[in-house]
Amino acid sequence: MSDHLFVPSGMSRRHFMGHLAASAMAVPAAHLIGALEANAASPVRSKPKSCILLWMAGGPSHMDTWNLKPDSEKNGGPFKPIATSANGISICEHMPNIAKQMKHLSVIRSLNSKEGNHDRGTYMLHTGYTPNPTVVHPSFGTSFAYELGPKHEGLALPHAISINGPGVGAGFLGMAYSPFVVQNPNGKVANLEPPTGVDESRMVRRLSMLNLVEKNFISQRRGQGSADHNAVYNKTVRMMNDRKTKASLSLDSEPKEVRDLYGRGSFGSGCLMARKLVEMGVTFVEVSLGGWDTHAGAFDTLSNRLLPELDKGMSALVADLDQRGLLDDTVIAWMGDFGRTPRINQDAGRDHWPRSWSMVLGGGGIRGGQAVGDTDKDGIDITDKPVAPMDVIATMTKAMGLDLGTQWTTPRGRPIKLVDAGTPIKELI
Repeated sequence: MSDHLFVPSGMSRRHFMGHLAASAMAVPAAHLIGALEANAASPVRSKPKSCILLWMAGGPSHMDTWNLKPDSEKNGGPFKPIATSANGISICEHMPNIAKQMKHLSVIRSLNSKEGNHDRGTYMLHTGYTPNPTVVHPSFGTSFAYELGPKHEGLALPHAISINGPGVGAGFLGMAYSPFVVQNPNGKVANLEPPTGVDESRMVRRLSMLNLVEKNFISQRRGQGSADHNAVYNKTVRMMNDRKTKASLSLDSEPKEVRDLYGRGSFGSGCLMARKLVEMGVTFVEVSLGGWDTHAGAFDTLSNRLLPELDKGMSALVADLDQRGLLDDTVIAWMGDFGRTPRINQDAGRDHWPRSWSMVLGGGGIRGGQAVGDTDKDGIDITDKPVAPMDVIATMTKAMGLDLGTQWTTPRGRPIKLVDAGTPIKELI
């Protein structure tokens, strides 16, 4: 019998917010329009930590970012390394602002993820597991949200949010913990206001009717999906009626100098929104920057678009979290589907390469200013401290304050571990 539970890989704005006639079993219907706005208390950031994942969709090159090989005649590429605030660590010249923040960050230069397909690589880096047709594993972010999110009792926001992309879902943990998706942080999140022409009394009647339908359906024990559906819509109503929640999903009130510091592209704006969200107490936020599948014309794309946008957004995020006293409570991870070949192809690009590449961790008590592992002079073979994706997740799990032995049971009765055969990286914890 299959353990596969069919749940969405991510939750879109339309799915999460589209049905305003949502069940409000946990919120009196008369409070729907405006009642909570006047009295909403500001969420207080408590002990549970948060995690921000900076996801480089398409697969970033270690040779052109975190582990340049200028002495390699055939693989080195045109970029030069520069010194950073971390003693002995150099990174790409096109990331000068991140270089100033490297004392807070550590680079892992010996990651072997084994999966060179975009979908499979994305799944593995988000879950630590190889894709398996018998079970859908939760991403580490939704796992953190599942374990830590409920401890933020006053939070009207979802526990997991994905900006600029769908993220990876909660698998068998259920729809209620799949990421709420913000497609464009520079735009307005749809459906946070009642529809035109529907007044409060009409909405109250709609909610009352739906309340009866939902309660009847759940009482028939139709499965976890119905309870998750109900939980999603209960939170929808809370989001609609919480002024501070709406403000955290908008950048309109941010000062011009802050917007300029982060950069006004979708990635920089997403990083700023991520800071606002973890400050509110959201457990997990993923911010995507696409375009890293650079099979051709890689160096122009990197130097003119990707690296400048990354440099502004990521450096501003780290500095801002540090200045606000949030960095010690916020784990930051930078990664993508896989790395790219050390060899430069005939189209001035690099191809898929999961065998030896780099990622970055910082914050949340993770030691900064460290370089873990390395590759040979041509960037091909790992020469020191091989690291697997599950080791990375083990390190993040430890930093988040969760038990490495955390285990769940799928609806079919199968035990699944958050960390399976992974070991925290001792240089970082």
